[in-house]
Amino acid sequence: MESAEIRRRWLSFFEERGHAVVPSASLIADDPTLLLVNAGMVPFKPYFLGETKPPAPRATSVQKCVRTPDIEEVGKTTRHGTFFQMCGNFSFGDYFKEGAITYAWELLTSSVADGGYGLEPEKLWITVYLDDDEAETIWREKIGVPAERIQRLGKKDNFWSMGVPGPCGPCSEINYDRGPDFGVEGGPAVNDERYVEIWNLVFMQYERGAGDGKEDFPILGDLPSKNIDTGLGLERLAMILQGVQNMYETDTLRVVMDKATELTGVQYGAAQGTDVSMRVVADHIRTSVMLIGDGVTPGNEGRGYVLRRIMRRAIRNMRLMGATGPVVQDLVDVVINTMGQQYPELVTDRKRIETVALAEEAAFLKAVKGGTNILDTAVTETKAAGGTVLSGDKAFLLHDTWGFPIDLTLEMAAEQGLSVDEPGFRRLMQEQRDRAKADAKAKKTGHADMSAYREIADGAGATEFTGYATTQGESTVVGLLVNGVSAPAASEGDEVEVVLDRTPFYAEGGGQLADQGRIKLDSGAVIVVRDVQQPVPGVSVHKGSVQVGEVTVGASAYAAIDVSRRRAIARAHSATHLTHQALRDALGPTAAQAGSENSPGRFRFDFGSPNAVPGTVLTDVEQKINDVLSRELDVTAEIMSIDEAKKQGAIAEFGEKYGERVRVVTIGDFSKELCGGTHVGNTAQLGLVKLLGESSIGSGVRRVEALVGVDAYNFLAKEHTVVAQLQELVKGRPEELPEKIASMLGKLKDAEKEIDKFRAEKVLQAAAGLAAGAQDIRGVALVVGSVQDGTGADDLRKLVLDVRGRIQGDRPAVVALFTTANDRPLTVIATNEAARERGLKAGDLVRTAAKTLGGGGGGKPDVAQGGGQNPAAIPDAIAAVERLVVETV
Repeated sequence: MESAEIRRRWLSFFEERGHAVVPSASLIADDPTLLLVNAGMVPFKPYFLGETKPPAPRATSVQKCVRTPDIEEVGKTTRHGTFFQMCGNFSFGDYFKEGAITYAWELLTSSVADGGYGLEPEKLWITVYLDDDEAETIWREKIGVPAERIQRLGKKDNFWSMGVPGPCGPCSEINYDRGPDFGVEGGPAVNDERYVEIWNLVFMQYERGAGDGKEDFPILGDLPSKNIDTGLGLERLAMILQGVQNMYETDTLRVVMDKATELTGVQYGAAQGTDVSMRVVADHIRTSVMLIGDGVTPGNEGRGYVLRRIMRRAIRNMRLMGATGPVVQDLVDVVINTMGQQYPELVTDRKRIETVALAEEAAFLKAVKGGTNILDTAVTETKAAGGTVLSGDKAFLLHDTWGFPIDLTLEMAAEQGLSVDEPGFRRLMQEQRDRAKADAKAKKTGHADMSAYREIADGAGATEFTGYATTQGESTVVGLLVNGVSAPAASEGDEVEVVLDRTPFYAEGGGQLADQGRIKLDSGAVIVVRDVQQPVPGVSVHKGSVQVGEVTVGASAYAAIDVSRRRAIARAHSATHLTHQALRDALGPTAAQAGSENSPGRFRFDFGSPNAVPGTVLTDVEQKINDVLSRELDVTAEIMSIDEAKKQGAIAEFGEKYGERVRVVTIGDFSKELCGGTHVGNTAQLGLVKLLGESSIGSGVRRVEALVGVDAYNFLAKEHTVVAQLQELVKGRPEELPEKIASMLGKLKDAEKEIDKFRAEKVLQAAAGLAAGAQDIRGVALVVGSVQDGTGADDLRKLVLDVRGRIQGDRPAVVALFTTANDRPLTVIATNEAARERGLKAGDLVRTAAKTLGGGGGGKPDVAQGGGQNPAAIPDAIAAVERLVVETV
């Protein structure tokens, strides 16, 4: 049974039994504590925590998941993988243990003809929690599983929680016996390789307290309502139903390995080393496609780093198996063709996915070439210093600057006989991640405990947003935090976070900056609002300071936003929609939104594109936008179902999570997008849009920055003034300026070439005299000294090689010349073959000189270059080179 059919049967089975079918959420987690969705229940977490009311009492889904803690282990075993699909059925206070167990058994053991999976009942073993007598009784008496195939396990294996205080409960796992070929008998308590867990039923019935690990926490009591959360690993079931040894041999992964064989000639199963590489490629390419499909783009932080890392591991392993050219196109196509049966959007979005993947492959191949030179230098310096361990900061530099995965650095260093300070590297990596997480968390929550916001949400409910229709209005203070802690009151000068029952303030989201303004209380107190965030869904937190008086919970208030700021942001947001559509019209659907920021009078818009956008295209896009403004198109917003929005062709932003009802913003007949932000009423209100230019912000992602309205006018007015000044300088009309300035620059460039030529000739004239004045150090001709300040590196190198060439070939020769360029010392040293036979290597000599100059350097044994910070140390560096030559010979 193919994976697509397993998925179809799951959803059909539970839909027929009253479950609402919930589409897989994006892999981009709508949860500040998660980088990516890593479990099937993650999209349902707000329902289990009581933050949001579930849309239905029972639901089912097949959720895309990515787990990345053990990326280095992927491929080494057949059990580790990064992407998987979790089939789940959920009950929110509806059915409980008996219902969940009955459904699971029916689906697994019903015949294929009757819509089930057709597993033999006698091959299924059950585990229950130590004291869960109720679950065991249901399995024995209701289902009929023999007592000898039911085992009890402890908290570590059969008790579930989120790892923090909150809902928890015992589990019951269904395991499949793969037979004696996979190990000894005795059930899952003895051998989890033979008895593979395929379905975990979690009975959420308790509330847990704080504690560490999987076992060390107290049970505080029963939950007010009992819930069900189950998860069946689709890949594990596919392995059983398809009769293969492991998940890598299932239909959605085996085809990727077959394509890798076609590209490299390496057969899976031929050798342990290449089998590891095959599995890495299959897993990582599939995960990459799914991440890109959900809007993740390669980068150096967060999700982008995860994608970049796994893509580059896959490409590197293809090269280890002998691939010499680009391979990503073929591998990505196979994944899209296979996974597209389950996720049709992959097929629809094929071009964008391929564009992003191919751009990352090209960037990595370029990085390998450049980074290899840096690594070679670091290895040489480490060996010269007598070390055997490449420092963690060097490994981090290779990763951070050149995108080298740590395992690539480990392997290449090992080939040179060095190990790598992995703990040091990982410490620096963790520090970088911690900084990023801390910045993001501080922005969203202001360092407050999330439970404080949830407590307010539980007591007061969601904040009603009135800002679409009004800019001010009456409200009530329903929550107050001072220094991140709930408080009944706050005094003048306090930094506060205020929650109102209703508010005209827009909370930052969807690329739009938050409103600012004032909240006035009936008591006369005034709060200046600087920012508004939604740390928990539906609750708007107004951050600011008490300017006058005392603020108390329950007080009546009057909230008013800064109208001029709102209008300027609204103009920017509407202009962003116009820019998005105009870019898609010019570049195609691959120019999909990858991020934006709408601030007063200006915006930035990120979009997918493998290459820079030509200036002529950008000019056409700008012209099109301003043509739309002149058409005075109405801007309208309408609430509709997500399905209706898709039918109308509304564009959705990658990575955004949408509910069943969405807000669609339409600009005449030009643009239609899903959007929760604020906008102008008519395009004429924008006045003018000026695109400032575009640039790269990452592999396959470009950024356009622009000004809107008065800001755009002021920019053009300044440009006009500059043009007028240039006209006066070059004595020409505006349209003549490019030609006249180009002519002047051409003449200047020609003059600079003549000067450089004269300087080089003057430097080289000294070659004969330098060669003739060589010292004799025990038979070695040594030319060492300084040349004219300002001599460039290229000219110095030419001079050194010229001097070396003037010394008789059979006589050992060392030429070491120094200069000062741009206030920094520079040296180039060269040796001939006869000198190298006597142990004199240019790289060793340069490192000695550069160390004295307060810098570094390196190169090959015949010629090397270095520099430093202290020009005054050149005489000492000359002396150091002379001493090393004497000591060596």
